[in-house]
Amino acid sequence: MKDLRRFLERLDGSELERVEREVHPADFDVTGLLQNLENEDRFPAVLFENPTDMEGRETDIKLISNLFADRRRIAKALDLSSDQWRMETSLEYARREENRLEPEVVPRKQAPVSAAEVPDLTYLPVVRHHRLDPAPYVNMTPTMKDPESGVYNVAFLRNMVKGPRKMGVHMSPRHNYRIFQTNKERGEPTRMAVVCGHHPSYYLGSLTLAGFEVDEYDVIGGMLGEPLRLTPSETWGEEFLVPADAEVVIEAEIRPDDLEVEAPFGEFPGYYGPQRLKPVVDVHHISRRENAIFQHAFVGHRDVAILGSVPKEGGIYRDIAGRVPNVEQVHLPESGCGRFRCYVSVDQDTEGEAKHAALQAMASSDFIKQVIVTDADVDAFDETEVLWAVSTRMRADEDIDIIRNVKGNTLDPSVKGEVAGSKMIIDATKPMNEQYPPQLDIPRDALERMQPEEFIE
Repeated sequence: MKDLRRFLERLDGSELERVEREVHPADFDVTGLLQNLENEDRFPAVLFENPTDMEGRETDIKLISNLFADRRRIAKALDLSSDQWRMETSLEYARREENRLEPEVVPRKQAPVSAAEVPDLTYLPVVRHHRLDPAPYVNMTPTMKDPESGVYNVAFLRNMVKGPRKMGVHMSPRHNYRIFQTNKERGEPTRMAVVCGHHPSYYLGSLTLAGFEVDEYDVIGGMLGEPLRLTPSETWGEEFLVPADAEVVIEAEIRPDDLEVEAPFGEFPGYYGPQRLKPVVDVHHISRRENAIFQHAFVGHRDVAILGSVPKEGGIYRDIAGRVPNVEQVHLPESGCGRFRCYVSVDQDTEGEAKHAALQAMASSDFIKQVIVTDADVDAFDETEVLWAVSTRMRADEDIDIIRNVKGNTLDPSVKGEVAGSKMIIDATKPMNEQYPPQLDIPRDALERMQPEEFIE
């Protein structure tokens, strides 16, 4: 059985740092420490042993952060070795995404998450992330259930804490918003259960590119490699199932008609999302495990950039490979927020394959606004190599293509209006009809002979 605490037991000292001193998550203590670690180019998962709750009170609930900020931990979550963090991780994700497993339902008495009840939101160590955020935010994954098909959808959505039992939710126009709109047309609230703490594969599965008709509890089971254990919710019983092995579950309903001001909030592109009128959420029940570990994502930083990239790379690779069989690697780098920029390497044997691969990458994800295609001798996971190829193989007058007025993402600050924007393709492959000079290299026998540990103390 996979859950968060069993995964944390697998992390060594360099992967998981523990903070025993008291910290105040609602007063930027958590993100202040994470930012300082980032400034030192350090990205461990951090377990805060003694955070206070939102009112500054002592609590026995711990707080985990930065869990996804290293691709090696993502590899480990998918049962790979830590050195299989490049394309191996992306392709394993894609394989598991298709290998879905139906969940297993257990009685609530057997569900660890039903061990105790939290009085209200203020008793949780909810994090206030960035300076202009008006309040702490719960920014993990709400689950919603489509009232027509009965399938469950899981997605990362931000929820602004507005009171002990009140939140405000932001939804982009995707699957969860479609469920909300269906309920709104019926004049009914939308049920949701926010899961704050589970095995990393649970959250990886929530980022699937599967269609609306797919039950994402099944996808998450495939990602875990075992059936996801579910249990009846406290509020709606068997009509709405929640993860039995979650750390904390917030059961709530989105009002169908009421809107209130929400945000600004520091979002994944590294900018504050604008203040808008957003739906109001009423919290009905909060359940938790014994010695619960509340989880949040360090949004706008590597924690969320990597979390956003891995679930998409494998799918984009498969889409390209169906048309350009010689594709080698696909990478969504952190410098592109894990979403906006895509590096593709191809072993091109026909002129024009590079641009064909780039167009297919853009068709695979509406987030992508820049695609750089390189030859197979360039490591798409090494940004220095990619930019070297751009510097030495790209001719600006021939190899840059701009596509205007294309659907983008609502949180991209560069879009015009709601979602319209421009996209760019850079072909940084060597021209096939020209002779390029050979690249620099050192003789292999010299590399094998001159090992640093034998000559440098």
